[in-house]
Amino acid sequence: MEVHLASWWAQFLEASDHFDRAYLLEGLSDLVGPHIAAPLLRREVKIAADAVVRYLERPGSEERADSADEATDRLARTLDRIADRSTGAAIATEEAAIVLTALRGDYAAAAAAAERLVGRARLQRLFLTSLRLERFDIPMALRLLDGGQSPREAVRSGHLIGRYSWWPSWLLRIVTERALTGTLDEDTVAALDECAYAELSPIQANLARKLLSGNDRLIDTAANRLTDMGEPDAAARLREGDLTAVALAARLVSM
Repeated sequence: MEVHLASWWAQFLEASDHFDRAYLLEGLSDLVGPHIAAPLLRREVKIAADAVVRYLERPGSEERADSADEATDRLARTLDRIADRSTGAAIATEEAAIVLTALRGDYAAAAAAAERLVGRARLQRLFLTSLRLERFDIPMALRLLDGGQSPREAVRSGHLIGRYSWWPSWLLRIVTERALTGTLDEDTVAALDECAYAELSPIQANLARKLLSGNDRLIDTAANRLTDMGEPDAAARLREGDLTAVALAARLVSM
């Protein structure tokens, strides 16, 4: 299975100012922990992860900071001792080393190392949930990631769509299609937002969808009809691809 580099996972960390490091670390530890074969080592990893999570939940506490540092150092020394004793035993500590990497704050590198072990899907959902973005469409972001978009692109589109979840279903389908093809941006959303306020009948909404999909023949027919109805400016905007003219065209042309 192809895995992503740490730089790919790092894009998630750059996507939000409210990234929940405690939630991410706890989730990563829960995913990797069951793969640690040695019970005592698995327990030590759990103790260290819990200590760091408690500190991240209250970073102003010196007591928790000291406890987190001590637990992380103790785990690091344990892994060093195992490595010194036997090469074979050292191989069995790779899973614990992933958690140690995360305890030290390198979440992107930890995710890159864990991807083959726990699966990309669960890691992606964990990272997206950790963003703590308001009005964020996680299912859509996951679809975009599965479709090959970068975390930066998927998060941006998921955030845009999440902010406009109140839009009518016909328009959300258009937005989804554009997001999946990587053609959704702020200007497009702003224009479509005007369409969202237009009260369209099912027939008019269907026409608007076809116009928004770029049907050249239909756009030309609609533009000619607008000109005939005394709306030459709207006709010109429609031909130029101005999305704000779509709702007007759908209302007038279908009358």
